[in-house]
Amino acid sequence: MELALQFGWGMMGHTRSLLREWGSGTVILSPRDLSDDQLRRFSKDVRKLNGELLVDPQFYLPHSHHHRLVAHEYWPDDYDSVVFWSGSELEALLTRLHDLNRDLDTKATLLPGLHGSSVSSDWLIQQQAILEGAERVGIPPEDSFATVALSDTALLSDANVEDLLEGSRDWSPHGVYLICEHPQGDYLVDNPTWLANQLDLIAGWRLRGKQVVVGYSNHQNLLAAAAGATAIASGTWMNVRSFPPDKFRVQYEEEIRRRTTWYYAPAALSEFKIPYLDIAARQSLLADLKPDHPFPQSHTAPLFSGAQPSATGFSERDAFRHYLQCLRIQSEAATDLSFDRTLDGLQSTLDNAERVLDGLHAVGVSGQGRDFGDCIGPCRAAIGVLKTTRGPVLRREWRNLTT
Repeated sequence: MELALQFGWGMMGHTRSLLREWGSGTVILSPRDLSDDQLRRFSKDVRKLNGELLVDPQFYLPHSHHHRLVAHEYWPDDYDSVVFWSGSELEALLTRLHDLNRDLDTKATLLPGLHGSSVSSDWLIQQQAILEGAERVGIPPEDSFATVALSDTALLSDANVEDLLEGSRDWSPHGVYLICEHPQGDYLVDNPTWLANQLDLIAGWRLRGKQVVVGYSNHQNLLAAAAGATAIASGTWMNVRSFPPDKFRVQYEEEIRRRTTWYYAPAALSEFKIPYLDIAARQSLLADLKPDHPFPQSHTAPLFSGAQPSATGFSERDAFRHYLQCLRIQSEAATDLSFDRTLDGLQSTLDNAERVLDGLHAVGVSGQGRDFGDCIGPCRAAIGVLKTTRGPVLRREWRNLTT
């Protein structure tokens, strides 16, 4: 399973640095965070670094008033929910998006998709209208992804998931770009039904031969490997590691107001504020948080040099790049040669995280809102449901899904 970079505010330098180090990679550009001129100039930088491009149209909330988003040429001047879907406005939007994708030389077109509070017949009709309109304006289905953006309540409903899989049976695009809002806006999800339903959607589409890219992800979506996901996409701030719809409606700069440096411990699947690393060091447990091989230590070595971690100058830049470096390695390792080996690997990762966190929690070291402890049980439950419901066919088709 690949890791794509989900572009967010202030990510130009991080993206250039990571692509240079990786030698390749996919970047999902954000019109919310880049002007038209920036999209065009930055796309050239990405291609020079052997990167590939996708553009997220971010048409989740057509009534958006976010000043950067609505300034793009493809955005409708005056969205009317009746006229737009029955007139020429939809084709005008799709034509402009097609032109933009060709100008930026993207590897595929991410089609627009509305944020669905439920999988209603009206929402499915609008999704189908987008797909049919895309074909009319010359966007090849084999080079496009349908965007599916679901609210937290939609994904908590088993009936909605069944209706979506049935309603998308004849969709023509080659892939699905799946965006899932987290329950209560939480960073990490502790609801096993939400997790199980997300895996069921991924597996259902993958077994139909579609690529599935799970956008706005954090490390919890390593679970997507169990369902055969093609890629997950993640970035720096929390609002590109989860999906808060409000960021596309109005100015949303929570990430600037609440700047805190967090260190990601891949063994614990958790992030920690640096003062808690001081406590771990005093309790002789800091080594449990060190990123051992194969994780790089270029950004984190000072934290484990013997000095007090909070005195080492570990920066926000280091934290972001370390997180994405680790997540890329974990994503690529998550998919194994068989379905059962993939599940065993994920279970082992969860078991190890539980062991590390038990030791840390015993001495008061916590990741607070980014601590994975409460998610381990729900993740195991979701994997168990997938194994029961989709396991036999995933075992048979695994080689086709992962090669």
